[in-house]
Amino acid sequence: MKKRILACALVTLLLLVTACGGPIPNDSSGSREPSGAPARPAPTSTSTAPADEESPAGNVSTFALDVDTASYGYARGKLRQGLRPDPADVRTEEFVNAFRQGYAEPEGDGFAVHLDGARGVTEGSALLRVGLQTKATDAAGRRPANLTFVVDVSGSMGEPGRLDLVRDALHTLVDQLGPGDRVSIVSFSDEARLRLSMTPAARRDELHAAIDQLQVEGSTNLEKGLVTAYREADRAFRPVATNRVVLLSDGLANTGDTSWTGILNRVRDHAARRVTLLCVGVGQEYGDALMEQLADKGDGAAIYVATPEEAREAFTQRLPANLDLRARDAKAQVAFNPAVVASYRLVGYENRALSTEDFRDDAKDGGEVGPGHAVTALYALTLRPGASGQLAMATVRWLDPDTRAPAEAAQAIDLAELSGGLWSGTSPRFQVDVVAAAFAQRLREADGAMFGEELDGLAGHASRLAAETEDPMVAELATLIRAARSLD
Repeated sequence: MKKRILACALVTLLLLVTACGGPIPNDSSGSREPSGAPARPAPTSTSTAPADEESPAGNVSTFALDVDTASYGYARGKLRQGLRPDPADVRTEEFVNAFRQGYAEPEGDGFAVHLDGARGVTEGSALLRVGLQTKATDAAGRRPANLTFVVDVSGSMGEPGRLDLVRDALHTLVDQLGPGDRVSIVSFSDEARLRLSMTPAARRDELHAAIDQLQVEGSTNLEKGLVTAYREADRAFRPVATNRVVLLSDGLANTGDTSWTGILNRVRDHAARRVTLLCVGVGQEYGDALMEQLADKGDGAAIYVATPEEAREAFTQRLPANLDLRARDAKAQVAFNPAVVASYRLVGYENRALSTEDFRDDAKDGGEVGPGHAVTALYALTLRPGASGQLAMATVRWLDPDTRAPAEAAQAIDLAELSGGLWSGTSPRFQVDVVAAAFAQRLREADGAMFGEELDGLAGHASRLAAETEDPMVAELATLIRAARSLD
């Protein structure tokens, strides 16, 4: 029964896989400081429909932004090994956000809001994409960083390719850091050990030597490792710098406080003091759920790396370029016009959902977003027959990383702006998002009848889009879809 309910609820998105149509341009708006009252009337009711079920329009959809991509990275690693990922470890929004979006950047330090969409193949179905983009920065323009690396050296990290991968990535990163950056290193197994207190990046020989000393030993006391790392980060805190703890682990805690509640409470307390967390997952066996929740509560992000090449890319490109923050506690809210939209469903973000009232409550936790990040959300819609006019209004709200002053940006889309269909004319990046989302949903639920097109069809679209975008990640997506197909 549960599968049949889920299948019916997903039908709008799944039928879109066979649609066709024309392009929609992206528009952006500048940010503004909100007044004491909301800038526009906001519905007071909140959707309470369960995940994967459509919600009656007239309510708004509110969620915390999320830039994590660990779920896609972990699934990619599993499929390369010929294994299907656990459906519980597949988060659709992280599949979508793993791919380049190509949104135009805002002029200032806030967000650009982009809306586009397409009608489905069946009467009254549609797909809406909400895209949020921050402005990129180069390494020379970023503020200095205090980085506290907390490295898992427990027995499970002795698996070939785990600790070696971490050491190699750290060596590479040290060589990329600037003269204003500082690094400390904590290791943990049964106990935690401060290997190197906060040291200027210019003293590279000392940093490389400390990294070389990391060796496998004992069990996994993740709680003690994080407590020691945050204590060092607090001691060396610099208000003028980006202060971040970087956890490198397989997330398989088995000693000390291994409960989510105990560890997360400690991380959340430190996050409130402006020390953010980046979780870097490694290993074939990986505590995905714990690492993802740690990142969320630690005002940070979670990524997963399976190869030395992926680790070097993460540590030489993504981490150095995104040490700054553009926004704290960022949230999105999409208000649908009930005269046009009969029902909607947010695809993914199940554990990031917020109530309507949380949107402008700045005490409620949102997501942290760095320079050059794109965040995408897809909505499956059912339209009212014969409707016309404004379809939806999307608003993003965030706090300045330093002053915590709130700001908002918004954009509306009219029903007439939707493409007539999906595959023949919408932007290639839009289509990649739909393929990634449909693939993730397929991995989450093994019932192939849920989709209007089988994995072979999705792989074909991915191959075509790889040629159009000249993006090796999209080509890899086609390979992964075919690998999943071979496991059916």
